[in-house]
Amino acid sequence: MSGKLEQLRAQEITVGTGQDETQAMGSTRLDRSDMDRMGKVQELKRNFRPLSALSFCAVLQATWEFMLISNSEGLQNGGLAGLFWTYVWTLIGAPTSGGQYHWVSEFGPQQHQKFLSYVTGWMAVLAWQAGAASGSFLTGTIIQGLIIIRDSDYMPQAWQGTLFVFAMVLVIYIFNVYVASWMPRIQNALLVLHVFCWVAIVIVLWAMAPHQSASAVFTQFNNGGGWSTMGVSLMIGQISAIYGSLSSDATAHMSEEVRDASRYVPIAITWGYIGNGLLALVLLITFEFAIPSLEDALNDPSGFPFIYVFKNAVPVAGINGLTAIILIPVIFSNILFNASTARQTYAFARDKGLPFSKWISHVDPKRQLPVNAIALSCLISALLAIINIGSSTAFNAIISLNVAALMFTYSMSLGCVIYRRICHPETLPPKRWSLGKWGLPTNIIAILYVIFAIFWSFWPSDTPTTLDTFNWSVVIFIGVLLISLFMYFVKGHREYVGPVVTVNR
Repeated sequence: MSGKLEQLRAQEITVGTGQDETQAMGSTRLDRSDMDRMGKVQELKRNFRPLSALSFCAVLQATWEFMLISNSEGLQNGGLAGLFWTYVWTLIGAPTSGGQYHWVSEFGPQQHQKFLSYVTGWMAVLAWQAGAASGSFLTGTIIQGLIIIRDSDYMPQAWQGTLFVFAMVLVIYIFNVYVASWMPRIQNALLVLHVFCWVAIVIVLWAMAPHQSASAVFTQFNNGGGWSTMGVSLMIGQISAIYGSLSSDATAHMSEEVRDASRYVPIAITWGYIGNGLLALVLLITFEFAIPSLEDALNDPSGFPFIYVFKNAVPVAGINGLTAIILIPVIFSNILFNASTARQTYAFARDKGLPFSKWISHVDPKRQLPVNAIALSCLISALLAIINIGSSTAFNAIISLNVAALMFTYSMSLGCVIYRRICHPETLPPKRWSLGKWGLPTNIIAILYVIFAIFWSFWPSDTPTTLDTFNWSVVIFIGVLLISLFMYFVKGHREYVGPVVTVNR
């Protein structure tokens, strides 16, 4: 009898110690309940509070910044009116879904959950790693564009752009490992910076730039790719709007570091997306009114139409200042994007979905961070940047791949959620934040848009298409998909169990 009492006391001490540890990491009772339901151990510290979670989402997505610096495709195929209207329907149709491979595992048909979740996890890793690389690449090439403004004799080289990417990757690693504990504390300041930079750009362009007519901005389309119809050109050009609107679900990857995550993560995703979308809409209208010549903007030596717009509004010193105003939030967006990408990779590796899963999913006990996953994400960004030395077309395909692969994961998770809502609604877990009766219609609209976006994301920008202008993202996409299938049948079906198996219902 005394032996049993001692055993019970030992169990109580163990449980109490576990609760003390999770409380020390910032977890609430509901956080602990959610982690227990999913069968996961709280290894990461919950540093993010509601406002900092919203700030994380808004600054990472950086919609107005990326709509400004990555709009060449939309202006070429679609023109001023095309870029505006494709952004409007993207803002309405783009999905906000998080933790795609997890939701596929939990909500998919029981007999296919494991397989579908595994493939979705691989494509999600691909999408986020490609997205992380594209942000660093844009930062490096913008710096090259600024050098051209100051020195007209400068001839930008691909290898120089790659070195700029390496420098950006180094900054990302330092911030996400050595400054990580401070990031939630400065997150709110970054949100203020995000908004005030927007105010500065909008005021300068309205006050100092020459202005187009309203008819040109809203009704004049451009078929710069030489396609058979304006409609086809418009569909291809919408990739600019899609790319600028991606990543609203990034906060979901940080759920294990957000206090009271089940409530505040979906709130951060929703309001971050809406707020960013409205800021970008105003900025886009302002930017398009400030383009005196679409042809000159697309042919500017810097390679960026927004720099051409600045040149027509302010002197060289002003161009540098305005571009710095854009680059600062974009750099922080890259830092946060890598953090989210590393968490997504860490989570999938923790479920034994990747090779070397044990190493990738290791959490540094001192920093309470997935340092190996952060390092791996930085390494992949650097390796993808090397491709730019040999072929800028191949790297552009990787940027398109970010859109296609992410949309694929959205389609899988949305499809499984719709299946569960319609066929087995009684099995849905309890939720603290919901769209209610609008949930199912929203999911259906989102999945229709996603399928539509996947189809057009693989098209090249010009016709006739050559080896240099072909959009190689479709080849990379299919290649990684085949690798995931191969890995599943070789080892995944034995090692990977999927999150649903660990969920305590």
